[in-house]
Amino acid sequence: MSNIQSYITEILILLFIIITFLQSGVDKIMDWKGNIGWLKEHFSKTFLARQVPLMLAIVLLLELLTGVLAVIGVIQIISSANLEIGWYACVLGAITLLMLLFGQRVAKDYPGAFTITGYFVVVILGVYIFS
Repeated sequence: MSNIQSYITEILILLFIIITFLQSGVDKIMDWKGNIGWLKEHFSKTFLARQVPLMLAIVLLLELLTGVLAVIGVIQIISSANLEIGWYACVLGAITLLMLLFGQRVAKDYPGAFTITGYFVVVILGVYIFS
């Protein structure tokens, strides 16, 4: 219990990452065709138009890996006060969000890109706190 109290900020950041990234990854799995269709339209006038299935697969894998690392990170903090895996979850989350931000900017979806900023602030704060 003392590790939970001592590391509550880190745990809450990881819980945010778990909810954000695992939900997004599961959504991509459950509605692959819907996501592909929407993204093909979204990127139809960009140089990324032909890369949509590959990009979605990469983002899906990164989201799931980020979420799983965050779950392991919470367990590791509670059991041994070790922050290493949590740090990796935050860094991978930041990289994934930068990839999503790049895509939104290329698609000229500036409101969508702005939305990613809020998520990025949380994970980059996590990188800082876990360092």
